[in-house]
Amino acid sequence: QVQLVESGGGSVQAGDSLRLSCAASGLTFSSYGMGWFRQAPGKERELVARVRGTIPLTSYADSVKGRFTIFRDNAKNTVYLQMNSLKPGETAVYYCAAGVTGHVPPVTYWGQGTQVTVSS
Repeated sequence: QVQLVESGGGSVQAGDSLRLSCAASGLTFSSYGMGWFRQAPGKERELVARVRGTIPLTSYADSVKGRFTIFRDNAKNTVYLQMNSLKPGETAVYYCAAGVTGHVPPVTYWGQGTQVTVSS
C-alpha cells in the first residue's frame, strides 16, 4: 500500500519560510518522479516544483523560481519543499505527488495535502 504523508504546513507571515516534507512508503522511491502541487480555494491545482527519479533534475513554476527549492533524500524516502519569502497569494493546500514514469505529471499517487496559510 502506497502512502505519501505530508507535514510541515502551518500559518506564517509574508516573507517567512516553511519546509514541507513528504514521507513515502510502499514504493521504490528512488525511481519515482516527485512533485509538489498546490491548490488555492476556487482555483485549479497547479504544479509548483518537481524532481525527476533516477537523476535529480528539478523544475519550478515561474512564480516560485529563486524562492522555493525541491530536494529529495532517497535514503529516507522523503521529498522536501523549502519555501522562502512566502507571499499571501501562496495560501493553499500543498500536495505531494509521485509519478511511476519517473516524472510528474502524470501523477500516480497523491498525498492528503497540508495547509499553508500566509498572512500579510
